[in-house]
Amino acid sequence: MDSARPWPTLVVASALTLICAVAAGVAGSAAGTELTRGPSTAELHAAARRELAERWRAWPTGRIFPATLRYSAEQGGQERAKRIGISPHTSCAQSVDAEAATALRAAGCRGVLRATYIDALGGVLVTIGVVAMPDEKGALHAKSAFSGNGEPEPGLRPLAFRGTVADRFTPAVRQAGSVRQAGPYLVLTTAGQVDGRPADAVDEQRPAIFAFATEIAESVLSELSTPRMPDCTAEEWEC
Repeated sequence: MDSARPWPTLVVASALTLICAVAAGVAGSAAGTELTRGPSTAELHAAARRELAERWRAWPTGRIFPATLRYSAEQGGQERAKRIGISPHTSCAQSVDAEAATALRAAGCRGVLRATYIDALGGVLVTIGVVAMPDEKGALHAKSAFSGNGEPEPGLRPLAFRGTVADRFTPAVRQAGSVRQAGPYLVLTTAGQVDGRPADAVDEQRPAIFAFATEIAESVLSELSTPRMPDCTAEEWEC
């Protein structure tokens, strides 16, 4: 009978409809899974790297430069350096000597944060500078522009504050400097005496009195460059 002939066509059409429905269901399920799944390990690591690289801008300056920083005293025990002030400016070119500024610019410097501290005895000033680079490779490249033997030049420019004990902290006063690197950050220091004596007028160099500068700089660098994995339960993270 002619009425029986359309049946195979109907079967094929029905089968195709079912296959399409199943395919759509699988695709929908996959899309739903993609939207609802948690972040992968690779995504978490990528998020951690992004968070670390943005700390110099995202963190309050008081977190980067605490009001006091602990260090080991020459005579033993622990002392604290006190923060005098933080610069509101982040210019790479104006924060370091000209020779170093050229190297920072070539390596892609994003900004420099500076703060000045005074030691517990009130005789030594230290400016700490956090240099933010695009990545670790850029930071390593820029590090070579700074003296690694304790000389203050080329290096960080001191940060003076009018009306404070740091008002005479000029480039001529610098007697010691340091540079440290971790991840996309450099942390620089430049140090001199509170009395404002130019370095070339000092009869006897006393490098030991400036040693604490490196210690407090390493404290700043450690806090700034230590990675931490995202916590999707915390409000500060979006997973």
